[in-house]
Amino acid sequence: MTIKQSLSLGKMQLKKTKNNTVLRSGERLDDLLIDEMKIIQHDAQFRFSTDAVLLAYFATLKTKAKVADLGTGTGVIAMLMAARGASKVEGFEINPVMADMASRSVAFNALENIVTIQAMDLREIKTKRVAGYFDLVVSNPPYRSIEKGKINPNDDIAIARHEILATLYDVVGAARHLLKFRGRFAMVHLPERLAEIITAMKEVDLEPKRLRMVQGSAEKKPTMVLIEGVFGARPGLIVDKPLIIYKQDGTYHDEILTYYQK
Repeated sequence: MTIKQSLSLGKMQLKKTKNNTVLRSGERLDDLLIDEMKIIQHDAQFRFSTDAVLLAYFATLKTKAKVADLGTGTGVIAMLMAARGASKVEGFEINPVMADMASRSVAFNALENIVTIQAMDLREIKTKRVAGYFDLVVSNPPYRSIEKGKINPNDDIAIARHEILATLYDVVGAARHLLKFRGRFAMVHLPERLAEIITAMKEVDLEPKRLRMVQGSAEKKPTMVLIEGVFGARPGLIVDKPLIIYKQDGTYHDEILTYYQK
């Protein structure tokens, strides 16, 4: 299903939640299990997963910080940054269907005074947005280049998973443009691309300062990497202990549970 088809489908049937937030045809309201927040999702669109939650709690957020979320998707990271205490959050999303859903999720959770969603191609940020405004930029970008892996036949999901409309360098470059001097950029990505990630960050003076591997269990190899850089910082990388998601019995690890108790 293409973006245009999704928009047409959404106009066919509307229903309202108990607080008058509009749900379009095929959409559902899922429980985020954090701060009693809920989020609008659709099976024909990209849905958030654990990596978004891990990034939201990995990123260093200072009091009253202004945050940008590149490729906000469902808006989950933007809303979690607001829940953590950000004073202002802007989510940028190229897919207008996702941007619309994210905006309505923000409204459902009464976060409009903190979070705004912009339907914008992040490759245009350098020409459309003033430089140096944000204290923190976060991103859960497409993980794979177009040469790697099978591309989803659903165009909307494909652009969220593969670098069809934005490459790693596009994401890092947009983050650097938006950040204040000494501002931070935090991202979740694949361990196999770590060398490329560090190279891309250093090329625009985003010095990698924190790194943490994510493992499904203690016995398994890392499947994700969390990395944070600082604009204009001196070299010096701290590697945290691995973040383990599940215990041996299949339940969430204690650290993961703390995220969902907030």
